[in-house]
Amino acid sequence: MEGLQLFLDNFANWDSFVLIWPLLWQGLQLTALLAVVTLPIAIAVGLLIAVAYSFHKKWLNVALLVWIDLFRSFPVLVLLILIFYGLPFLGLRLPSFAACVLALVLNNSGYYGEIFRAGIESIPLGQREAARALGLHPVKVIFLVVLPQAIAKVLAPLASNSLELVKSTSIAAMVALPELLRSARVAQEQTYNPTPLTAAAILFFVLLWPFARWVAKLERDMLMRRR
Repeated sequence: MEGLQLFLDNFANWDSFVLIWPLLWQGLQLTALLAVVTLPIAIAVGLLIAVAYSFHKKWLNVALLVWIDLFRSFPVLVLLILIFYGLPFLGLRLPSFAACVLALVLNNSGYYGEIFRAGIESIPLGQREAARALGLHPVKVIFLVVLPQAIAKVLAPLASNSLELVKSTSIAAMVALPELLRSARVAQEQTYNPTPLTAAAILFFVLLWPFARWVAKLERDMLMRRR
């Protein structure tokens, strides 16, 4: 019992939690804002990459593959450090928030691009040819015929990657952006108690667990359709 009480006093101290809650709430709001801004941009860029690739222009496909491989190979944390601390040497200084958004978008656009590309390539070529035979412009064929089917086939990996992106927003702590993790660390320094880190972990879990269950359901449904 003494060990349990010691654990609770250090990692689940209610008085510390009440004291630092305003700081955690501020960090949670910034984390949510970072995710809300980054997700649609990364998805849009990834979709644009996949659509451009689907036209099978050799020089363009080579450039797109270089983009995808380059930014997927860079750890997002390293990418953020290069953007935030490296670009000022080239005369471009970005605010912390913009640097985080750019790093997350560049990194995740490669993953989204590959996911969308796989979905598009899985649609039988005959459907495109039939749509073109009906007089549809190639762009309309992609957006009206191919993409709706492709997105339905890759919805599970899209949702899974989106979940990982939201968790990756914690890298913002490296550039002193007061998101949830950074706020928890500051609160820990103020209270000399790790309870704020425990609270941050619980908040992440509460927010993301329903989304994780939805992703798991999508993955099960996808496996069932393949059988």
